[in-house]
Amino acid sequence: QVQLVESGGGLVQAGGSLRLSCAASGRTFSDYGLGWFRQAPGKEREFVGSISWSGSSTAYADPVKGRFTISRDNAKKEVYLQMNSLRPEDTAVYYCAARSKRVGAPYDVWGQGTQVTVSL
Repeated sequence: QVQLVESGGGLVQAGGSLRLSCAASGRTFSDYGLGWFRQAPGKEREFVGSISWSGSSTAYADPVKGRFTISRDNAKKEVYLQMNSLRPEDTAVYYCAARSKRVGAPYDVWGQGTQVTVSL
């Protein structure tokens, strides 16, 4: 099974950018689809975006469309979340997650999360 470790979080002013990384170890990275989720204080975890095992397909939640971009490097076993035009409402703990490329597979491997704080 793959293991995931996020990094790159921090404090940024509104309008700024951050790039999160998620490094994987363990089994073949390219066997997994990957997703980014976030959880703000007092709120449920929500989907941010996803990328297919090949990297050919991405999907984004409406609040981040046009501002966030997901990419992956299977050779490096890493997935990235580029976040631009950040807003205070993007403040949350961000998690990467993995699922098998089997159709309908759930996200069942999670990283520990990285804090992103966007100030006015």
